[in-house]
Amino acid sequence: MTQLRRHQLNALRAVEAAGRLGSLARAAEELGVTVGAVSQHLRNTELQIGQPLFIRSQKGLAPTPAGERLLSGLTTGFREIEEALASLAERDGRVLVVSVAPVLAYKWLVPRLSRFHALRPDIQVRIDATVAHANFDANEADVGIRVGEGGWPRVRAKRLVAQTIFPVCSPKVAEGLKAIGDLARTPVIRDHGSRSLWDVWLASLGSSEFPLGAGPTYSDSALCLDAAISGQGVMMAWRTLALDALRDGKLVAPFEHRVDTGAAYWLVTSARIPPSPDVRAFGAWVEREFAAAH
Repeated sequence: MTQLRRHQLNALRAVEAAGRLGSLARAAEELGVTVGAVSQHLRNTELQIGQPLFIRSQKGLAPTPAGERLLSGLTTGFREIEEALASLAERDGRVLVVSVAPVLAYKWLVPRLSRFHALRPDIQVRIDATVAHANFDANEADVGIRVGEGGWPRVRAKRLVAQTIFPVCSPKVAEGLKAIGDLARTPVIRDHGSRSLWDVWLASLGSSEFPLGAGPTYSDSALCLDAAISGQGVMMAWRTLALDALRDGKLVAPFEHRVDTGAAYWLVTSARIPPSPDVRAFGAWVEREFAAAH
């Protein structure tokens, strides 16, 4: 392995990804680095080898004859490494990595996972709770649940349910909420990351200029929900966030009016890599859980 010691593994990964995808930008996205970093890896490798590996043009990257020879071996080598790691994971028990936003994981997915474990005890689930979108082609996750309008590049997305919003509060606070006008005299809990939700809900009632009562502001939806449960005021929630608290009577919805935000929940996987049996099993279970909750 004398030749291998002369080159950085990250640089070779960048060369392989750029050659396979034909684009610095797409390679950077797959590897989770900047375009400049990929470009630097390519230049350094070409300098070490002593000949160009790619022809650069406005259409992207095209491998030179030397680049084609190298890429053939690199793609095969990295595929064998991936297969070796996958076989090791299978021997230790299958691990399914699920990418999901922290609030959805905390308030909806994790409390339900025992039902999936009961159905499929052979599949170990690892939750990657992050607001960042996982790169499935780079094996950052096997499957994900996202909230948005869809249309994400390089993913296969299946729409689950629409996201609707509505106010929630403790039963005690609800005693003072008989009409929309009572919101002006009730503490309103605000989510710093979703300030516009109240505006969307009020605008659908033709009350976009309605003055809301003062109240605490939190930087996380889960904190807002806990504040509402403790009686600190009324918050704007959505069904997956508040479902369990509503079912347990910790929260109530003082008004029947619900508004579709235009966003939805989606089950997402790689558009390039066919879903494994484990991914299909988890996806089918998620679909059933969303259907039961809505």
